[in-house]
Amino acid sequence: MGRRTPLIAAVAAALLAAGCHHADPGEARASAAALVGRVPLASAGFPPDAATARARLAGLKVEWGKNWQTYKREEFGRYWSDETDAVGGRNGCDTRDDVLRRDLSELREGDRNPCVVVSGVLHDPYTGGELPYTYRRASQIETDHVVALGAAWRGGAYAWTPQRRLEYANDLDVLLAVDKRTNQDKGSRTADKWRPPRQAYWCEYGRRYTGIKAKYGLSVTPPEKAALKELLGSCPQ
Repeated sequence: MGRRTPLIAAVAAALLAAGCHHADPGEARASAAALVGRVPLASAGFPPDAATARARLAGLKVEWGKNWQTYKREEFGRYWSDETDAVGGRNGCDTRDDVLRRDLSELREGDRNPCVVVSGVLHDPYTGGELPYTYRRASQIETDHVVALGAAWRGGAYAWTPQRRLEYANDLDVLLAVDKRTNQDKGSRTADKWRPPRQAYWCEYGRRYTGIKAKYGLSVTPPEKAALKELLGSCPQ
């Protein structure tokens, strides 16, 4: 569920501060677009390259998952938000909007609200298929947490503060726009129990997955670590 109010309020405040009581619509749109584009949509150096990912994997804590029976989706917040992003900034758009703007090509944004993605095409990393997107129409695109929320919970997120879990759920480094059916097939399964059908993406999937685990200090199970080694082993030498 999106929240448009923060962007509108931020732009209005900026215009009032500048004394623009009768702002031109074009200027308002430009101000909003500048605010939307203010925040980078990926952290510097993410995902890590294969060599860095291997080094980080070696440093992860290895243990069996804990407290799986206490997991609830609501522990990570109920809705997409603008709480955080890859670099800790805000731009007035909810996270799903940011993911779509980053991952879709042939992008068309809203005329009045640049947060809104009106249409685009996803080149799905998991399957290699091309999926069209149109605002307010049923879509075969979902937003995937590469290390699923349930898996993060078992790997240590059960001990985090609610704010930290909310930040994780909305961190753009953790998220990808992907094929809906493939994402639902994945569910909360870890890398030892699921990997993308498209083998050409295994290297990047392993890099992203390992980078997320390292960024948030999440543990891996012994089979999970072995699977990540295999995924990273598919990377070009």
